[in-house]
Amino acid sequence: MEIHSDGPALVLSGDFDVRSTSKVRPALYAHLEAHGEGEVVVDLTAVRVVDLTALKVLAVATRRAHEDRGQQLVLRGCGPAVRRMLHKSRLIRVLEVERTAVPA
Repeated sequence: MEIHSDGPALVLSGDFDVRSTSKVRPALYAHLEAHGEGEVVVDLTAVRVVDLTALKVLAVATRRAHEDRGQQLVLRGCGPAVRRMLHKSRLIRVLEVERTAVPA
């Protein structure tokens, strides 16, 4: 799992699963802390695999960011595998996914 910051976006790449949550969680909270109020983006464009544990980390961070700091955490670049897990887990109800235009 590779993690880097690109302005208000935290960019993740690789496999986001139970093995990488201990690396992502502190980076995510540090990123939220550093970016005050407003929208904070987690870019998952380069994430190949995601599991339920990883999505739960994002869900808890979303709730804490909103309740503690008035921030909105938004997921960007969710590929088919990520979207499938969001729907299967029903966390799509909790996590905000950035809308993208579909080419005609």
